[in-house]
Amino acid sequence: MTNNQLKEIIERIERIEDQRASLAEDVKDVLLEAKSVGFDVKIIKKLLTMRKKDPEAIRQEQELLDTYMVALGMLADTPLGQAALERLK
Repeated sequence: MTNNQLKEIIERIERIEDQRASLAEDVKDVLLEAKSVGFDVKIIKKLLTMRKKDPEAIRQEQELLDTYMVALGMLADTPLGQAALERLK
């Protein structure tokens, strides 16, 4: 490896990092736009995360979340919570 190769690699990485920062700003702008028209940004971010996952993984996570919420009594006043409580008896 030569000094020129190292310099080129470093400069390429720096350009990519600049592009990444620019893209992050673009994402931030779009999220601000979404917020300005009434969307909940936290929920949008959660949806983006979920869309990257396998549907089966999402189903399993939701099932476990529901189970924990029932155990904590957080769903006791909903039809889902009532059904879960009946199942536990």
